[in-house]
Amino acid sequence: MNDRPVYIIDGSRTPFLKARGVGPFTPVDLAVQCGRPLLLRQPFAPDAFDQVILGCVNVIADEMNPARVAALRLGMGEAMPAFTVQINCGSGMQSIDTAYRYIQDGTSDLILAGGTEALSYAPLVFRRSAVEWYMQLFAARDLWARLKAFAGVRPSFFKPIIGLERGLTDPIVELNMGQTAEVVAHLFKVTRRQADEYAAESQQRLARAQAEKVFADEMEPAFGRDGKLYDFDDGVRPDSTADSLAKLKPVFERPWGQVTAGNSSQITDGASWVILASEDAVKRHGLTPRAVIVDSEWSALDPSIMGLGPVLCSTAIMRRHNLALNDIDLWELNEAFAAQVLACLAAWNDDKFCREVLHLDKAAGLIDRAKLNIDGGAIGLGHPVGASGNRIVLHLVNAMKRHGHKRGIATECIGGGQGGAMLIETV
Repeated sequence: MNDRPVYIIDGSRTPFLKARGVGPFTPVDLAVQCGRPLLLRQPFAPDAFDQVILGCVNVIADEMNPARVAALRLGMGEAMPAFTVQINCGSGMQSIDTAYRYIQDGTSDLILAGGTEALSYAPLVFRRSAVEWYMQLFAARDLWARLKAFAGVRPSFFKPIIGLERGLTDPIVELNMGQTAEVVAHLFKVTRRQADEYAAESQQRLARAQAEKVFADEMEPAFGRDGKLYDFDDGVRPDSTADSLAKLKPVFERPWGQVTAGNSSQITDGASWVILASEDAVKRHGLTPRAVIVDSEWSALDPSIMGLGPVLCSTAIMRRHNLALNDIDLWELNEAFAAQVLACLAAWNDDKFCREVLHLDKAAGLIDRAKLNIDGGAIGLGHPVGASGNRIVLHLVNAMKRHGHKRGIATECIGGGQGGAMLIETV
């Protein structure tokens, strides 16, 4: 097996937009909005790629295999192979990791890898009893059978369930994602005040980053079919303080829970792409690499504590490369919930957890908060699940370049009890 270096050349994303009814963009719309300007600025033709890989969780019926639909709409040619990957919150990073391994082993040289999600298009789902009634009605062959079927109708048949609500509930442990955040907060004694303070800080970091135009080097404006311009992340709440967030009621575990709408990630639409290339492709097209992917890791654990996934996969990478927490210059740890991020930090600093679960000699220590999500995260930006893992890799590269740092880790927890992490170094 070859072990070729894999470079991150460029990338772009849309603004992350709060989900609103049926939003202005489908998943493929979003992928095309940020993909087109990205491809236009490259010194090679769109059909020069070997393949396209796109993460997407809530695929809509009109866009089955959104990777292929997006590739065709981007003018990448009918001969362009394209496929969609899904690992819940890690889908956008999984696309990068899959591309990384194709290039590393010599199968491909140039891949467009992305993630997209339009949670505005999350489907409404009929109850099983309603589906069975519809089946009986459609199977009726004569008037008497149809009348008999109609007689079985119930008002509840016309009350659909929000598909997103089902999708965010783990079928094994029967906890929704917010409840799993409550579990890890309880295990590591994360208080409501700490979660609200973290959330307020995240919002303020994002507001500062917007004011300083930090995202100008990664974000492309999106244009709706009606001509409306979307050119900024609209979930930011710069006036957030721990005191104002303390007024919000718990969402998942009333009345004593601590996870609220204010200290959780937002339901959002967005897309992100990165271009990955081998050394051969870099030379062939005269490209300038921005970073190199050093390693990646996927871990799994009890779904009820899925929020701790980043601790497992990030630690595995650091052990392989003989690195400590303070050897990492910047961290992008996806902010599914403030309590979940703080529980991860507490787990690394817990001697018993590190010995028994991570098999370390002692506690790993504390991550310097000045190195963590320095421009805010999903609490303000939102968490379009298929895109977030891609965005945090893209932003990590840009943030390291901007601050002159060498080494960073992008990591996330994944619904269903998993975690993904990627070790990146700037070139």
